[in-house]
Amino acid sequence: TQLDEKQVDEGLRKIRQALLESDVALSVAKEFVANVKPKAIGQEVLKSITPGQLLVKIVYDELVKILGSEKSEINLNTVPPAKILVVGLQGSGKTTTSAKIAKFIEKNFNKKVMLSSLDVYRPAAQKQLELLGSQNNIQTIPIIEGQLPIEITQRTLAAASLSGSDVIIFDTAGRTQIDSVMMSELNNLKKIINPIETFLVADSLTGQDAVNIAGEFKKTVDLTGIILTRIDGDGKGGAALSMKSVANCPIKFLGVGEKIDDFEIFHPERIANRILGMGDVVSLVEKVSENLKKEEVEELEENFKKGQFTFNDYLKQLRQMKKIGGMGKVLGMIPGISKIKKQIDESNIDESLLGKQEAVILSMTSKERDNPKIIDGSRKKRIANGSGTDIALVNKLLKQ
Repeated sequence: TQLDEKQVDEGLRKIRQALLESDVALSVAKEFVANVKPKAIGQEVLKSITPGQLLVKIVYDELVKILGSEKSEINLNTVPPAKILVVGLQGSGKTTTSAKIAKFIEKNFNKKVMLSSLDVYRPAAQKQLELLGSQNNIQTIPIIEGQLPIEITQRTLAAASLSGSDVIIFDTAGRTQIDSVMMSELNNLKKIINPIETFLVADSLTGQDAVNIAGEFKKTVDLTGIILTRIDGDGKGGAALSMKSVANCPIKFLGVGEKIDDFEIFHPERIANRILGMGDVVSLVEKVSENLKKEEVEELEENFKKGQFTFNDYLKQLRQMKKIGGMGKVLGMIPGISKIKKQIDESNIDESLLGKQEAVILSMTSKERDNPKIIDGSRKKRIANGSGTDIALVNKLLKQ
């Protein structure tokens, strides 16, 4: 069967709701759903999954494509020193992120990095960057009280040339997008610095404001990348889709904690899962598609309909479940199950039970597997001994 328009419309209504609940901006959610619809209609539905699950997979693939279709490595391909400008709203975590970028570059590219704070407005902002630099052995431009951002920039460029720095990271003052004076200053700094990378640092909890923020910064300084912070918190990730859609530049990194090393290259799959909030239906669809042969699925379904579901069929299902990753993994992929994850974790699912049940079935004769009613007391004893289990487990399996 194929997905028809009615199924797609019904499913996309729920998807749109999920996007809005994940703080994706309304305009972005509308556009996204409109683009997905023609791609979904007519798609082949495998018998082992529902139309709804297939639609989630199509939506997920589209999300991943939008979030990560561009190459997102940091660009240092220029005559040294490579200059990186870090911009963003007040309180988005720019200063900590600037130090994290420096550490990441030194560790992964073996480059000499200099940090420079241009934030002369927030009390102790320059001191904060200086402290982060000294704690992590990263060179920081010395503070001279009373200097303006443009003067600090010129001093930094001269100092970097003298010290042989490969990369300079400029941490700018936090500003609101409606503050025209501050945005104008940012524009002037960009002209003097001429950075190869201009990163917008944004809090993943930004929500519906994300579109305005990304739009204003993109207009002022022409962003080359986005870094999302506090991704370890309760944010649902919608800001990522909104910003990516409006700014039209790649999300390059995620801040995933307070420590200097809590900094990761952006993986679109992770945010796509978070935005949809529908369990890992996608992995379930993929793994079922990979591991189940179509003929086997049809044979199992046919036997089930006729009431002829034998231990041979059950054995196939057990092996399939083990291939996917066990009972806990399968449960974790089911939509809505995250709400009772704690209870599942506390119930201590015995994954070894699958192996024991497999051993019991393998100890049966082919006649016993096809017709378990013939298994009497002496047969149960033989099966228990042959499988290295006990009669209680054999009885339990026969009653299922």
